[in-house]
Amino acid sequence: MGVFNAINETSNKAIDHGESYVKSSQEYYKLKVFQQLTKSFSFLSKLAIIGSLLFLGLIFLTVAGAIWLGEIVGSTPLACIIMAASLFLCTIIAYLTRKEIDKNIIKKISKEFFD
Repeated sequence: MGVFNAINETSNKAIDHGESYVKSSQEYYKLKVFQQLTKSFSFLSKLAIIGSLLFLGLIFLTVAGAIWLGEIVGSTPLACIIMAASLFLCTIIAYLTRKEIDKNIIKKISKEFFD
């Protein structure tokens, strides 16, 4: 009977250790998910704030550049067309390099996510 009691006691300890491991792992993954969610939310919040301010600055800079260019060229409509063409050119360049942009974003986010 002593052997059976020893086996029973050992198996009970193994079960206890297994349950403790599962609980610890569950808590770790909860904290890891919370960390990733807060980092993502923080990143998106900063992106929205900085992006909107940058967009407003770009609008004012474009309008000011069109007015200035209109004075140089002597025609405000022509200056607006030149500014629009330059913005379209920038858009086309960004479109052509979109895969490179995606690769850089994935690399940076994967470092944060899998760290």
